[in-house]
Amino acid sequence: MQYMEIGRLTADMHDGGIVRNQQTLAAVVTCSGVGLHSGQPVTITLRPAPPDTGVVFVNQKGDSIASLTASVEYCVPTELCTAITGNGVQVKTIEHVLSALAGLEVDNVYIDVTGSEIPVMDGSAAPFVRSIRSVGVIAQDRKQPFLKIMAPIEVVEGSKRVRIEPASTSRITYSIHYDHPLIQTQTYEHDCSASAFENQIAEARTFGFLHEVQALWARGLGRGGTLDNTVVLSKDGLMNQSGLRFHNEFVRHKILDLIGDFSLLGMSFIGHIIAERSGHALHTRLVQRILEQPEKWALLNTESTEGEQQPALRRMAHLQPSVALQAS
Repeated sequence: MQYMEIGRLTADMHDGGIVRNQQTLAAVVTCSGVGLHSGQPVTITLRPAPPDTGVVFVNQKGDSIASLTASVEYCVPTELCTAITGNGVQVKTIEHVLSALAGLEVDNVYIDVTGSEIPVMDGSAAPFVRSIRSVGVIAQDRKQPFLKIMAPIEVVEGSKRVRIEPASTSRITYSIHYDHPLIQTQTYEHDCSASAFENQIAEARTFGFLHEVQALWARGLGRGGTLDNTVVLSKDGLMNQSGLRFHNEFVRHKILDLIGDFSLLGMSFIGHIIAERSGHALHTRLVQRILEQPEKWALLNTESTEGEQQPALRRMAHLQPSVALQAS
């Protein structure tokens, strides 16, 4: 057994080879589309940001500029998507662009928004990935901190559960169960890396059942949803003539959502996430539960001084106990 004090691991320590510098965009890039739920045209602009910035949404109305860090502390209950609100800013349906950024290991970026919702694009993270790749990702002169899970943490709600366990790398195992001939039970294991995300996860689109989509329309929601940006399932088949991008596209999209939701932790993680029948609410509750149990994790590569640290690191510094953590 070895002992390590929380927050005392340095940038020189390697854990399973996971040590890298922070990254940002090489240039500005813009994405335009419609909001999935509002149906309104919306444009976002992704801009490079300095080290230790994190992901920050910026909203400008006239001469007034307000910003909001993508953090679970600003997360608000919202039906069928992930949303944050604070400082006079509210942004909905943030999970796909956050997933693209986290999946490609882009740590610092400003996201200028013109409305209250992120464009749905084609229902996946692929358009955001292509936009990011079009300008490139560059390394910065500061190490990226990692939160390493040292003991299991779990959230359970009936038959739904999501759990994170100690592991030497970042991994996700996701299982879904739907009584539909095209889904039934699907399980997928994802070893987190930029290439794996781009090739195996990013293209998976959001999905819904026809009766649920019709019910949303009746309530004035899902106004921007079409067969061009949503996989719609009929009683026993598929409404989209283009078919599926993967035979298990449904569970892959759930992993895409989880990656975006989990990025609200504010930094990369080392651990194994296991999810069953989970969703946005449980994903973000697990992030909150992690922050509530600082005795079960350790921070790696925290080389910045407190005044220079990412907002997430500054928050975590106040959570960390001074006792040593035992790890096997």
